[in-house]
Amino acid sequence: MDNMVDEKKVNQVVDKGKGYELPLLLFAGFRALIDRLHAELARQGHPDLRPAHGFAMQAIGAGGATASEVGRRLGVSKQAAGKTVDRLVALGYAARADDPADARRKLIRLTPHGVDALRRSAVIFEELRAEWAERIGAGRLDALQDDLSAVIPPEAFRLDAAGWLGGS
Repeated sequence: MDNMVDEKKVNQVVDKGKGYELPLLLFAGFRALIDRLHAELARQGHPDLRPAHGFAMQAIGAGGATASEVGRRLGVSKQAAGKTVDRLVALGYAARADDPADARRKLIRLTPHGVDALRRSAVIFEELRAEWAERIGAGRLDALQDDLSAVIPPEAFRLDAAGWLGGS
């Protein structure tokens, strides 16, 4: 019977094709990388960082940003972005500063602690990629990455995770 629940695979639809597996596997791969990243960041002195913080720090960027810009880049309201920024400030990953171009605006900038977390993240991601390459072969991993790059449109590279996860 089509569309039956397979008791061995809870929450997965049994279907004749494999189409439904692709997004699940891509998401599980993403989740595995992010979970391992955050476990290692915690071990390296960043125990309070959460995935949303990483997205927000990327949205702040090297040059800094206003809360409105962070919200736009993340696809969330200025208020939601402000809450995340408040948390990053409280944790010491970001700081607010006067905008030299406009005294009415506040810029959010990454602190040295925030830059350290992003630098460590980059190193950890390279280590995780190397583990995957060891497991499936460097050529296969390179091909997978190339193939994904070929089918994912450029506009898909955006930080608005909340938008497609249904949050704000």
